[in-house]
Amino acid sequence: MAITTEPAAPTTDPPQQPPAPATPDAPAKESEAAPAKESPDAPVNAAAKDGWQLNSPLVLTMVLLLVVLAQGPIRQALSAPVMQSWMTVFVAVVVQALPFLVLGVLLSAAIAVFVPPTFFARALPNNPVLAVPVAGMAGAILPGCECASVPVAGALVRRGVTPAAAIAFLLSAPAINPIVLTATAVAFPRNPEMVLARFAGSLLVACAMGWLWQRIGRTDWLRLPAHEPHEGETKGAAFWGSVRHDVMQAGGFLVLGAMSAATLKAVAPASWLRTAADNPVVAILALSILAVLLSICSEADAFVAASLTQFSLTAKLAFLVVGPMIDLKLFAMQAGTFGRGFALRFAPATFVLAIAGAVVTGAVLL
Repeated sequence: MAITTEPAAPTTDPPQQPPAPATPDAPAKESEAAPAKESPDAPVNAAAKDGWQLNSPLVLTMVLLLVVLAQGPIRQALSAPVMQSWMTVFVAVVVQALPFLVLGVLLSAAIAVFVPPTFFARALPNNPVLAVPVAGMAGAILPGCECASVPVAGALVRRGVTPAAAIAFLLSAPAINPIVLTATAVAFPRNPEMVLARFAGSLLVACAMGWLWQRIGRTDWLRLPAHEPHEGETKGAAFWGSVRHDVMQAGGFLVLGAMSAATLKAVAPASWLRTAADNPVVAILALSILAVLLSICSEADAFVAASLTQFSLTAKLAFLVVGPMIDLKLFAMQAGTFGRGFALRFAPATFVLAIAGAVVTGAVLL
């Protein structure tokens, strides 16, 4: 019996050893099985990627196809007198304004990228009261649309320039630079006094806002920008990036402004426009609010204003002074650069002073 019990122990041990090697084999089998489970999904994903996708070329092709199929009704609609008047105003505004917009964007991008912010800090006087008009006059020398003036003003504040001077430059640069004044002269060939009125009114408002900030402004209302808008990029990449951004943004607002002006000209009843234009107060307020809503680039707004023939020159001047200083896109950019608290205080004060400056300048020069 002892002999039979001794081999019984080894017979029980061997069955306990196979599970040990079985445990490393199990993961191996599972790992081998995992690709087998994923392999059926791979063709499905590939098929999904190869399926129809909504992209820009497809959308453009579909739109062109719809236009070709519906060319009869479209041609009939465009032949209506109202649509012909709308297309005439729209094309005239866009064609006249586009060269000035592109030139202004190129120059403003070059200044924002290649002119160091320390140049402004060295050129401005140390006295804040004198720095405000000097910074305002600098806008007449350095072309820049409102899209570029906001980051440039932020760079000035970050480099130690007094906020009052930065605000004066922020408001004057888009309104009195050579490109804008040339565009104004082209848009108003029979009223050359509009060029001088726009220059004087915009510079007056820019300096008044700078001095007002110097008087009652507080540092906790202004959030300093953290970094340069194109920090870490090469000069060439920053330049073309700024050009692409400004052309797309300003071009979109130009199209929107031209469409709005054409619609107002062709669709709005003449009696309504005549009633608004005959009341000087209503006319000035209406075009000032329209300038805020349209958010047109300053290189192109003179052509939109010139198309509103029912309104007086003073009302058009209010449109030209208010637009480059405060509109919807500028409010968003100022809030993002300097903080929402600054924008909520700055926008209403600028709007009121811009209207007052346009009225005073128009009464003297127009």
